[in-house]
Amino acid sequence: MDCPKCSAPTEAVSFHGVDARRCTHCKGIWFDARKHERLAGLTRSERIDIGSRKLGQEYDKIDRIRCPVCESPMIRMVDAEQPHIHYESCAICGGVFFDAGEFTDYKRLTLMDYLKDLLSGERD
Repeated sequence: MDCPKCSAPTEAVSFHGVDARRCTHCKGIWFDARKHERLAGLTRSERIDIGSRKLGQEYDKIDRIRCPVCESPMIRMVDAEQPHIHYESCAICGGVFFDAGEFTDYKRLTLMDYLKDLLSGERD
């Protein structure tokens, strides 16, 4: 599989049995449907996000890409809790692409939300 942003080859990466593909050049990460959610809940899974956040911000400017699995145009998504995170999602196969540094940022909120919900108690 080639990277949807820079067209470089990707390499398989795995963390506790959850597989993803990481670009060998820009270090963006491709997740098949919902795997990013599974991985975000695992302690230290941000270790797969080894790319430069600065380089990731440069590649984040590229927002018209095609899905590397099914070739469909991908949709630019904004994380509702962290509007500075932009990632691309495929409406057909459900895969998502995070630029370098974005998965680490995405994951941090997941842990913070869990703690916030735990400490805040029941909501009205």
